Amino acid sequence: MKIERRACLRALAALPLCLALPAAADDDDLEAIRRRGRLRIAVYNDFPPYADGGKGIDVDLGRAIAEKLGLSPEIVGFNADEDMNDDLRNMVWKGHYLGTQPADVMMHVPVDETLARANDKVRILAPYHRESLALVRDPARVPTPLAGSAAVALEVFTREKVGVETATLADAFLLGALHGRLHENIVHFRSVAEAVAGLKAGALAAVLAPQGELEAALAGETRFPVDAARFAELKVDGWPLGLAVKADRPVLAEALAAAVAELKRDGTVAAIFRRHGITHQPA
Repeated sequence: MKIERRACLRALAALPLCLALPAAADDDDLEAIRRRGRLRIAVYNDFPPYADGGKGIDVDLGRAIAEKLGLSPEIVGFNADEDMNDDLRNMVWKGHYLGTQPADVMMHVPVDETLARANDKVRILAPYHRESLALVRDPARVPTPLAGSAAVALEVFTREKVGVETATLADAFLLGALHGRLHENIVHFRSVAEAVAGLKAGALAAVLAPQGELEAALAGETRFPVDAARFAELKVDGWPLGLAVKADRPVLAEALAAAVAELKRDGTVAAIFRRHGITHQPA
């Protein structure tokens, strides 16, 4: 996912669990959806392990949420726009200018106060996972986990190549680390999967990316350890993921929050992540 969709996370170290904006509650928005019988659920296209070809964690979780509400799931895949604000406009409160209608709920939205303040037409809620940056490494070239001061830990990448997805949080962090001394050894890829393929082929010593995407790309490969990215200079190394609905749908928002809470309590959320081979981190 592009850094523009996570730009709101750069300056924040502590994020709230649920953000709600005031909205009038005199219209039973959920009842209208019940009459339709389907819950429209927006998920990102081409975004393994969360959504890819009609499969993935967000797809499965969206279906489980719809089932909790007694509705049929209607999965709506969409391509990421320039930033998260555009995605929320296109898929939650307005619709795309090419004609795509808004969904009832959008998955994989950072539960973030700055993002919520910038988008007063949406309501962000129900965190179901905490994504975090991690480093997967070739232990022959990067023998131990990297942590502490980036000025010390990342010095290895003045000699070794490290891969990142272009225009992401990992990319921006490494480009600015060590006063730019890593530039020549940062290798850019179109996706985390392509970067991990470079690691497997021996072209890289490591890849920095969100842990869930790394684990999906590794697909059970055990030669390469995955370590949490814990650098003093990295102010945001993780973020909760939740749902977004239109701000004037308070009844739907309440029902969704209750459904996600129950799916966390009964182990469904953790089981979905486990089924996809991804470590679930409670939000």
